[in-house]
Amino acid sequence: MDGLHLPDPPPPRAVRQRPGHVRRSPPSDPNEAEKIRNRVEDDDVVIGVRMGTLFDAARWAVDLPQKELETLFEHPAYEARLSAFCVLDFRARRKLADRERAALATIYLERHDAITSWDMVDRAAPRVLGWPILIGAIDGGVLDDLAAAADPLRRRSAITAPLWFIKKGTPEDVVRGLAIADSLAGDEHPRVRSAVQIFRKHADQRLRNDGEGG
Repeated sequence: MDGLHLPDPPPPRAVRQRPGHVRRSPPSDPNEAEKIRNRVEDDDVVIGVRMGTLFDAARWAVDLPQKELETLFEHPAYEARLSAFCVLDFRARRKLADRERAALATIYLERHDAITSWDMVDRAAPRVLGWPILIGAIDGGVLDDLAAAADPLRRRSAITAPLWFIKKGTPEDVVRGLAIADSLAGDEHPRVRSAVQIFRKHADQRLRNDGEGG
């Protein structure tokens, strides 16, 4: 949708794999660690992996077995858990059956406890959660549940997932998202308040464009 750009990872860099090559853990970078530290919770473990490197690793690991994906969700390091949500996002970009989209959304919701920063929400929520809600693969009432949660990052998920409604839905779907925005209008947490503002900005633009087109 014009005016709305959901976050995309950078294009993959060419990597030549030798037969029998063992893929090593991404290298750490003290400068990157300092940047990351400024946007995560004080008790988050930070390795210092560059985001481009992390996205490449997640793209490479898109078919990671569920047991190994769970290991990433359980990992104490911020980068490991972010990579797990990037894997979900990469999977959601594929052509999937409704039941497969529902399964991805279920993983997102069941492992929401692993989310400790706003960028994990923003990376995965629109496609992994918003898309299956839009097509009716899962009950949209989950957004109301998230909006009522004590955890501000769950509330951010509630308003970030409907960005997919703006991108791919009808005007009525956008209005559904605005109802969630209304329910969070008085939220005092900055990460929720900013997400509501972002949603309203793009929703208003979408509805204006639709009106001009009509």
